[in-house]
This record gives sequence, C-alpha cells and structure tokens, in this order.
Amino acid sequence: MLLGRRKQNPLQQFVRLVSKGTHPVLGVYNPYSALLAQKSGFKVVYLSGAALSGSLALPDIGITSLEELLFTLRSITRIIQIPLIVDADTGFGEPLNVMRTARELEAAGAAAVQIEDQEMPKKCGHLEGKRVVERVVMVQRIRAINRARQNKGFLIIARTDARSTHGLNEAIERANLYLESGADIIFPEALVSRAEFRRFSKEVKAPLLANMTEFGKSPLLALSQFEQLDYRLVLYPVSLFRVAAYAMEQAAKLILREGSQKTLLQKMQTRQDFYRTISYKDYEQLDSSLARESTNRVESFRSTGRQSKNRVRD
Repeated sequence: MLLGRRKQNPLQQFVRLVSKGTHPVLGVYNPYSALLAQKSGFKVVYLSGAALSGSLALPDIGITSLEELLFTLRSITRIIQIPLIVDADTGFGEPLNVMRTARELEAAGAAAVQIEDQEMPKKCGHLEGKRVVERVVMVQRIRAINRARQNKGFLIIARTDARSTHGLNEAIERANLYLESGADIIFPEALVSRAEFRRFSKEVKAPLLANMTEFGKSPLLALSQFEQLDYRLVLYPVSLFRVAAYAMEQAAKLILREGSQKTLLQKMQTRQDFYRTISYKDYEQLDSSLARESTNRVESFRSTGRQSKNRVRD
C-alpha cells in the first residue's frame, strides 16, 4: 500500500472478523514482516511483545518501553491495510498509565489491545516462575482501557496466566470476571491439552483466542481443530521471528565458512519480489508524477507572471 493510506477502517474490519469463523493471527515485529503477512493472505496480524523484544535482543520480561512499542506500531499501521492486535503486556504501569497506554495505542492505529494479569516483571506465559496479580488489579486494568478507549470498536483482549499458577478452574473464573468487567475477547494462556481448550470454550461464553507458540506448554493443534472447539482467533506469535532468526544465523555461518553467498541464492527473496512487496515502482511513479506536476506548476506560474507584467505595461 503506497505510503500507508488505509482503504478500510481497521476497527470495523476486526469486529467483523471476530464475529464469525476461526482465523489465524500471525505475530509480526516490524513493518516488513507485517507486509509479508498481509501479502500472504492473513486477515489480521499481532504485534508480539516477545518478537519485538527479541528483535531488540532483549528478553520478554517487560523491559521494552511504551515509546518503542508505539514507534513500531505506527510504522506498521502506516503500511498495512489489515487490522493489528497489539500486545501491551501489563499496560506499562498503574491504572492511569494503562489508560494512557490504551489511548496511545488506539490513536496509533491498533484495532485491539491485549492486556494480561501477570505481575511485573512479567515472563513468557509458557515459562515457570511467573506470578499473577490479584483479580481486582486486572479488573482495574480492563476498566482503565474501557474508560480510555475512544471507540468501542477498539477491542480489549484479556489474557489470563492463572492456569499455570492456580489451575484451570481459577483461569475460567477469572476469564468470566474479566468479561463482566469489560473485556471483549479472552486469551487463556498455556493450556496444556485439547481437553482443556474444549472445557474452557464450554465454560467461557466469549470470543476466544488460542496461543500456538512453539516450544511451549500447549499442544500444537491445527486451525481446523480450533474451529471445532469454537475459538475465533489462533495466534502464532513468534513463528516468523524464530524462522527468520534461524535462517539468518545459518546464512551468517555459511558465508563465514564458504567465503561466498552463492549457495544461499535459492533461499533468498529476489530483488524483484522484494520490490513488488514494497511497491517500489509505485513510489517511482509517484516521484515522477510529483516532479511533472511541480514543473508544470512552475511553468504555468512563469507564463501567468509574464502575462501579468505585460498587462501592467499596457
């Protein structure tokens, strides 16, 4: 999309998407990964806190800043036409900070915000040692976002990590409380079996998001299985980053070992494909068009100026 002008309202797009069907959600961490996801056919993407912090060579423990998140978010939403969910971790502070976070993320073009019930410092939901806040603290976070959002189409995704810390019953109870407090979508983190995903969907009557992160506690179920379990969104938060990181590492080692990149050419995106993805020719045409218009405007001004001078002399 040339210079990032959106053709549709991302909030309306996302609300329609969540209303029916089961949809894959790909985690992205910069504008180009988001553009590739859109080009590949994804209808919604997710700005992953884990992938973003990983791209900055930082652990996913809540040490990236709101400004870093906003910079990346704006860079992505300017260039894609599909809705984006943004991972806001624990909201960057106390309830008033959470309100500001929500207001900034909505203004930057996000279609939905994900907030979680972990304590700080937070951890990946599939690691040991994490802790969850008291229920009232998470309710405050949700109500803060609800009050801050300017458009009810800016959806709130409430994630609970209570399954790992307190068991499935607590996670289900929290999910229903979070719904009653204003959340629009529920994200149960680190469920450990298909049976748990099934029970959760039966006892929590809301649009649900399932996390299919690799190397975690949850079994890697297929999209069709989640469709049967009545989940609306299936998230692959760090898949692109992990594949890209592995490919870059292998390429670096090969070039160092062989002293040439020739054997890597078949694994590279070509210059032509890259240019097509970023609409290179459209930018060239726009630049030429601006140059022609400006030249014509200057020539017209000169001509008009001469005529005006002649009329003054006459």
